[in-house]
Amino acid sequence: MTYIIGIDVGGTFTDVVVAAPAGQTIIAKATTTPADQSDGVLDGIALAAQRLGLTAGDLLHATSRILHGTTVATNALLEGKAAQVGMLTTEGHRDVMEMREGLKPDRYNLRMTPPAPLVPRRLRLAVRERLRADGTVEVPLDAGSLDRAIAALAEAGVQSVAICFLHAWRNPGHERHAAAAVRGRLPGVYVTTSSDVLPQIKEFERFSTTVANAAVGPVIQHYLDRLQSRLVDAGYHGELLVILSHGGVASVAEATRLAAGTALSGPAGGVAAAVALSRAGLARDVIGFDMGGTSTDIAVVRDGQPTLSGDKVVGNARIALPSLDIVTLGAGGGSIGKLDPAGLLAVGPESAGADPGPACYGQGGTAASVTDANLVLGYLDPANFLGGRRMLDLGAATVAVGKLAAALGLDVADAAGGIHRVVNGRMADAVRVATVRRGVDPRRFTLLAFGGAAGLHVTAVAAELGMTRVAIPLAASVLSAWGMLNTDLRVELSRSQGQAGAIDVDDLKAAFVTMEQEGRARLAWFNGEVTLRRSADMRYGEQVFEIAVPLDDLDWNAVDLDETLAERFHATHEALYTYALRDQEVVLVNAHLSAIGQLPQIEPAGLEPRCAAMPKGQRRVYLGRWTEVPVFDLLTLGVDQAITGPAVIESDTTTVLLRADDTARFDARGWLDISVIDPHRSPA
Repeated sequence: MTYIIGIDVGGTFTDVVVAAPAGQTIIAKATTTPADQSDGVLDGIALAAQRLGLTAGDLLHATSRILHGTTVATNALLEGKAAQVGMLTTEGHRDVMEMREGLKPDRYNLRMTPPAPLVPRRLRLAVRERLRADGTVEVPLDAGSLDRAIAALAEAGVQSVAICFLHAWRNPGHERHAAAAVRGRLPGVYVTTSSDVLPQIKEFERFSTTVANAAVGPVIQHYLDRLQSRLVDAGYHGELLVILSHGGVASVAEATRLAAGTALSGPAGGVAAAVALSRAGLARDVIGFDMGGTSTDIAVVRDGQPTLSGDKVVGNARIALPSLDIVTLGAGGGSIGKLDPAGLLAVGPESAGADPGPACYGQGGTAASVTDANLVLGYLDPANFLGGRRMLDLGAATVAVGKLAAALGLDVADAAGGIHRVVNGRMADAVRVATVRRGVDPRRFTLLAFGGAAGLHVTAVAAELGMTRVAIPLAASVLSAWGMLNTDLRVELSRSQGQAGAIDVDDLKAAFVTMEQEGRARLAWFNGEVTLRRSADMRYGEQVFEIAVPLDDLDWNAVDLDETLAERFHATHEALYTYALRDQEVVLVNAHLSAIGQLPQIEPAGLEPRCAAMPKGQRRVYLGRWTEVPVFDLLTLGVDQAITGPAVIESDTTTVLLRADDTARFDARGWLDISVIDPHRSPA
């Protein structure tokens, strides 16, 4: 038996979860190191090894698999630190990246400046070639034109090249020839083609996704190569797998090839955890509420399944790869409170991050953050942060919040309470975006809270939304890393299906055969079982958007397969929008196949029955007025022990605030189950 390690790099902390052979789960948190995330990863592994009584080398030598979520690609896109990209495209189409779809991201904002493309116009070079929409060659690839463009990119010193030719999704021949020529002339430069990254119709989405892949490819390649090398030097000889935006994991080679697929790598682990807990019996319908140091991620799991989307924007990059449907808000423990231009209190999206961090960290931060406010309000124990490894400076937090209080004309406690309430309101709005705006009633869901800061805010957020049940896992502060231990290898493939009109069953079958062969080939190194899932993007003939329709459990040899496919679409459309138009033409736009290599899963950490625990002390907290409340140790609670708020429940890495009338019960399967008795009360 060997160890398995999950690692999630967040904006403030790097979380490590170790699944030990005997069944226990060890957690550790290290400070994230933005300049080189591998430093924080190795620090976290060393802390976990220390808790096991091992050296880092001994732990790594006995580990068979490491699953890793990283924010390297996300940070590169958001901070403008991506590679310098050159683009080769069909003559006459170099401005697709700026024309986009003819619409502004915020179409009613008259003052909005156009988003800056990831590749400037001077590096978007035209090549003489042209394919028709059916893939036949209209203009052959001109060798001289291609050579001149490559020479210009070489002179510009680009670090990567994106090759995006018109209709290449139908016929990749020209792109492949151009890629071979670039690799021959520019050795060491990262090269990617649109027919490899996203072989689908819609030029802007395909071009933008390919350029994003080129922009983050060299950054991801450098980071993963360095991390893998350092792990080997430290004694590790197992597999390093990277979680991708769709929630599955991939080899380092695959993650490097499809680097844009790591743009939501970190949050994907939290969704994987929500799915695993849903299947473990928590609830079939769950809303994941992941509040970390810099952001909060909201994801909906319905009937035990997450939702995928092909429409994500990170920075100025449109990425149309399959991704978990996650709503991200710039609100976390490090989010800074300030006055907006109207003189009103605002919180975020600016964050203190890991460096300098909140004022109470004592690392030079002076702005009032959410963590500073929670400390001033008495919700956090300054001597028990990270199990006592870091002392929080209440004086520095009070000074920081005091400056804001003076500007607002409030006392320090009321200003801190204002920061707490404002950030709660913003996070409740984010849940509404993920649910109410999409026709989903959040009140029938369980709100699953995790991340280091969630426990102090989640019951107030639930109350504002009218939700009655909250769950907080034992490993809440590192749940994204734990979720990575419950993922599978996954390859996502897609093919567009020709022209609009009647569904061509033969073309569809051929596309799935081709994708199955490609998926199995990409997982050929994996020795376990590979399963396949099929779906399609479909719409009515007059619609301008598609919906995802699952196509598993169909008889692919049925004579009426086209009618069955149409009816499956009608039923899915009716379930989403309450109506179907069965007399309308049905168009199948894209076929999708998921090839899944099944990995062993980790069960939630359950507890043996034990006696109810008494409070370990009292704490003075501010809930509209200063109140003495009992403080309980999360790890000593008895199974089914009920605690009624107001109260504080804490562990080394998680603190939970129960407000008046909230009732918590510890479930033996490994989570704190909280009933919000009066969801319509005003949160404190």
